[in-house]
Amino acid sequence: MFIVQSTFEIPSIDKVDEVIEIYKNRSRSVDKEPGFLDFNLLQNAKKPTSLTVQILWKTKEDYKNWVTSDSFKKIHELEKKYPDQQLANVVPKVEQFMVVAK
Repeated sequence: MFIVQSTFEIPSIDKVDEVIEIYKNRSRSVDKEPGFLDFNLLQNAKKPTSLTVQILWKTKEDYKNWVTSDSFKKIHELEKKYPDQQLANVVPKVEQFMVVAK
């Protein structure tokens, strides 16, 4: 299994619920990609303005295929056009993990 996590800081506590709602209402297009296993939005228990998108894949190759897909490009182009430019300009820290034991 391959896990990708994108952690980002929401610039204001007032905007956290807005971002959570965006993810609750996400398009779910990634869910249909080959090798997709699961999606989670995590909120840091000690720092609520820190959110992490976690996506689980069967393999690293499945993830790479999605990143180069038209679906990925469309989703991320929409993010850049989000009306709240303060949120649109948030840059995540992306980490990738191989599951080596369960």
